[in-house]
Amino acid sequence: MATFVSNIRTLEKSAVIDLVGDLDAHTSVQLERAIQDLIDKKQHNLIINFSKLNYISSAGLGVFMAFIDDVRSKGGDIKFSNMPDKIFQVFDLLGFPMLYEIYTDEKEAVEKFNASAA
Repeated sequence: MATFVSNIRTLEKSAVIDLVGDLDAHTSVQLERAIQDLIDKKQHNLIINFSKLNYISSAGLGVFMAFIDDVRSKGGDIKFSNMPDKIFQVFDLLGFPMLYEIYTDEKEAVEKFNASAA
């Protein structure tokens, strides 16, 4: 069975979810729960840090699609950062860069949220 961990860090104007391991049909429920908990706490500016993610399946990709409209309708957004090349290739193939802002570095995504909230 795949191993997956999501660590949540709350910043001034956003929350960062660090993904570690493999995000697939068996583990995507954990990420769904984490995102829903943040939304329930009125946290709508989310940064997903992929630096330690090894693998993502279509179920994992679907988690982001499931929440993006809800988050944006509440004035927030989901931004991606630190995406390894092999993960980016999957996102790029499916057209995700047209839907989501993808940053090389988490700091850039944090600054973007801080600037938009100013």
